[in-house]
Amino acid sequence: MSDIISLLRPSAAVSKPISAKGRWGVHYHAHDAPGFTIIVSGEAWLTFDGEDPLRLEQGDFLLLPSTPAFSLGSEPGIVGAPAAPRSEAVRHGEPEGEADFVALGGSFSFERVNAPLLLSLLPERIHIPASDGRATRFGRLIDLLAEECATDYPGKELILHRMLEALLVEALRWSSLASRSVPAGLLSGMRDPALARALQAIHADVRASWTVAELASVAGMSRSAFSARFGDVLGCPPIEYLARWRMAIAKDALARGIKTLDRIAEDIGYESASAFSTAFRKRLGCAPGKFARAAG
Repeated sequence: MSDIISLLRPSAAVSKPISAKGRWGVHYHAHDAPGFTIIVSGEAWLTFDGEDPLRLEQGDFLLLPSTPAFSLGSEPGIVGAPAAPRSEAVRHGEPEGEADFVALGGSFSFERVNAPLLLSLLPERIHIPASDGRATRFGRLIDLLAEECATDYPGKELILHRMLEALLVEALRWSSLASRSVPAGLLSGMRDPALARALQAIHADVRASWTVAELASVAGMSRSAFSARFGDVLGCPPIEYLARWRMAIAKDALARGIKTLDRIAEDIGYESASAFSTAFRKRLGCAPGKFARAAG
């Protein structure tokens, strides 16, 4: 998990208050940005296209690594007015009077060179109800955010952004440890004791020339059973996962421009810069130098 977060380098790109009063509803089209919502007070109903409505109440947290089309309203079944993501405060329903629903919503930004790969390893959504998180550190972070939202102290935006970044990390931790239903991906693998041992071995020594048989031995499984379970839970074969992770590390180093090709090749297990360049070009379709210049 630390490896994923280090490569994603998440930051709160936009955060804004969302308030509403009376009967209201809005509909958003899908957009390729990680979205989040924290319910500060009141409740609302969230509906993803083709799914049953989900009730969100005070203290709930929802993270969408990639935001699908959805409707949000004061009650289920409302046909929402078309809406688009905005960076400023939003008011729904009756424009005057004290709001009966208040939330903090917005989006995170991730390091772009590896975002598609890393986000594919996460679940489609992470929903932490207030009833589950209230007595935990996650719940205390939610309370602090709500308290900060209600103030107008100097540095408020900076504090909110840093709290949101901490909350994102807590949410990813929470999902890996406590979620009852996590789809195929790295978080599912981390919850499987046998696969977790193999994943830990890969991440601890990405330079090693791992074979499926060696990883199966680490997992305490037969080669065939390990390969089948890894593919089902992680969504790709073990050696493909290793190759993807190596290239993710390489792309990050190239984008930062902090290491030579020889050093990158050594760090991720290639015998030479030439061998690394050949593998990189075959997988990414361009030479490492060209990728570095474009990313820079």
